[in-house]
Amino acid sequence: MELIKRTLEDQATRLLKLFPVVTITGPRQSGKTTLAKVIGKDYRYVSFENPDIRENAKKDPRGFLRQYSDRTIFDEIQLVPDLVSYLQEIIDQENKPGMYILTGSQNLALHEQVSQSLAGRTAMLRLLPFEMAELKNQASQKDWDFNHWIVSGFYPRIYDQQIPSSDFYPAYFETYIQRDVRRILNIHNLSGFITFIRLCAGRVGQLLDLSSLANDTGVSVNTVKGWLSVLEASYILFQLNPYYKNLNQRLIKSSKLYFYDTGLASWLLKISAPEQLETHYLRGGLFENLVIADLLKQSFHQAQQTDLYLLRNSNGVEIDCLKESPGGLELIEIKSGRTFNQSFLSGLNKWSKFIPDPMVKKTLIYAGNQETWQSDVQIRNWKNYLLG
Repeated sequence: MELIKRTLEDQATRLLKLFPVVTITGPRQSGKTTLAKVIGKDYRYVSFENPDIRENAKKDPRGFLRQYSDRTIFDEIQLVPDLVSYLQEIIDQENKPGMYILTGSQNLALHEQVSQSLAGRTAMLRLLPFEMAELKNQASQKDWDFNHWIVSGFYPRIYDQQIPSSDFYPAYFETYIQRDVRRILNIHNLSGFITFIRLCAGRVGQLLDLSSLANDTGVSVNTVKGWLSVLEASYILFQLNPYYKNLNQRLIKSSKLYFYDTGLASWLLKISAPEQLETHYLRGGLFENLVIADLLKQSFHQAQQTDLYLLRNSNGVEIDCLKESPGGLELIEIKSGRTFNQSFLSGLNKWSKFIPDPMVKKTLIYAGNQETWQSDVQIRNWKNYLLG
């Protein structure tokens, strides 16, 4: 199958001509290695997944780097985090663009080390599983509805290797638990942690209640906080934080939980077929997750400063997503109904009273086909909106 071009490729290529280092982070199997080899097609490749290579780098970092003083891809650099400090010495001596491409799967550990040692020397990029626009030319998926997309998910191997999602996710999850989780945190209660992840999947699109999660898992609130940080660090889930600016409203401080990939969330919920979603209690939450995760991917893959927030006041009046970019604010309401209903606009109409600025864009994204305007609200089909 022809390699699917990633949106991030153009930005990564451009930044490689400006910075000594380009660092690509993201979840395991999101395509980081493939992208690194595409933008560094004539670079040497070194994977620290190889235990011999990893051990040599740890024992004698300076001697190891003498072999790779320029134009090298270092894959899974978080496995030898101390090497980054020694890379700094070489980079400062040469001080030229395009010396190294680094990749890593664990966000917190890698970001802390890189930001300390390579500040000002590296461009930090995040590569997530495919966004909708990257798959729009795949003939076999053109007629899929959102149920198919949600259950199939967006990891590259599902499409590049034609691996059924029902086969991909069990193997992916097992690898994640056995390798990444154990490396990030020494979790003794592994079965409890797995239960916790499934409970998180059952709360997709809902306000985060730490006490409820702790009670249902049978652990302390502090343990839940630690486990959430593990899931965020390894790009399994993210929190949509509340908008914090003064709108003369009492805004809630709770965030909402979403998964970076809806296919993994579906598998954790034991949803194996698109038809199951039609009557599933989380159909709306998963559809919301699909849209918000794709907006997040678009922002990361275009290396843009676009922030997404939850907007909800103390009276329960909520907007699913507030998108803040250099172009202004966009209020986005997301509904999984296939037939437009006037009630879909309730939240947008109520918030218009609190955000009267005519420059604020208001959008309803729903599962139907009709596209029109209702007053100052643009009504969009979900696929057209995400594909642009």
